[in-house]
Amino acid sequence: MAYTPDKPKLTETVEELRARIPGWGADLDPKDRPSVPREVFDPEFSGAHWEFPERQPEKWPRERSIEHKFLTPVFGTSCPPRGLSGAIRRHSYARYSEGRAAHWLLLLAADRVDVVESRMRALLSGRPDRLIAETGVRAELPGRGLRSRVGRTRADMAHHPLDPVVVAAPWIVGAGIAYAVVRRLAGRGTR
Repeated sequence: MAYTPDKPKLTETVEELRARIPGWGADLDPKDRPSVPREVFDPEFSGAHWEFPERQPEKWPRERSIEHKFLTPVFGTSCPPRGLSGAIRRHSYARYSEGRAAHWLLLLAADRVDVVESRMRALLSGRPDRLIAETGVRAELPGRGLRSRVGRTRADMAHHPLDPVVVAAPWIVGAGIAYAVVRRLAGRGTR
């Protein structure tokens, strides 16, 4: 069983493993191990001071893989799932195995949705992201950013023309959508 100090039982015997895998168990004999003079071998000692680790309290329902019987004894709590991104994450864990691409693609999509949600929260709280300061554009000018890029043999030269597009495109698209929504709402008010 997982999370216990017991060593899991082998599905095959030592002899079957040696016959099937060349070199398996080469260090089982203490004479063949270079660490033996310093090693204290006690097969009863696992190093664990517990039979099953103390479980961390679950303050809200956590997502867990469908392959596991229960939630791991210790888990992260720094970013609780919330909003649409949390719903996508919960669906991914509830529906798909970790071995399926759909599971991981949904988690990637949830990350992208979380970025949009956090930007919207920042905007609605009155502290929107500072595009110029947070992207490092201001630091490029006095720090000789252009000179460090031109005439050099840098591995990242190929993507430099794409950097402004990657940074600015979401803001331009968002502004366009906001403009279209405001224009449509203003058009309805004048009718």
